[in-house]
Amino acid sequence: MESNESLKSYTYNLLAERGVTVESIAELVMYVQKPYLPNLTMEECIDSVHSVLDKREVHNAIITGIELDKLTEQGVLSQPLQNIVENDEGLYGIDEILALSIVNLYGSIGFTNYGYLDKVKPGIIKQLDSKVGGRCNTFLDDLVGAVAAAAAGRIAHNEPTRVIHAVVAG
Repeated sequence: MESNESLKSYTYNLLAERGVTVESIAELVMYVQKPYLPNLTMEECIDSVHSVLDKREVHNAIITGIELDKLTEQGVLSQPLQNIVENDEGLYGIDEILALSIVNLYGSIGFTNYGYLDKVKPGIIKQLDSKVGGRCNTFLDDLVGAVAAAAAGRIAHNEPTRVIHAVVAG
């Protein structure tokens, strides 16, 4: 069995290899939470992303999704799965199901954050979804959104009085 540290390191390396930084995920967290927490700092967002990325179930989901994206780029999946993943078919949904394993770490707020990010596709999610450079990111765009949604949910759970005050004041 792999150690948590080796899985964590491998996960960070895979994300970097695919052009995803902790900072780019933290920008999504800021995007989601800033309206409710005007004093939120980028450092808090980065810390929250690291906290989510520390979890073994997150490592497993990211490793699985990125490996499937890479196998799709190599054209080695069996048909019809190759075409389904390659074209990110709307009714496939397994990419979102894998992402939900991350989202659910922080309850319903993570789930609603994820739905919002998946619909709006800001920042790095839009870049990954654009298929620029011939890369398949069918799983990765959803996984990145899930990490950001979970990290935003974590902040909300850790700061409920700040969130409630911001909602009432807003």
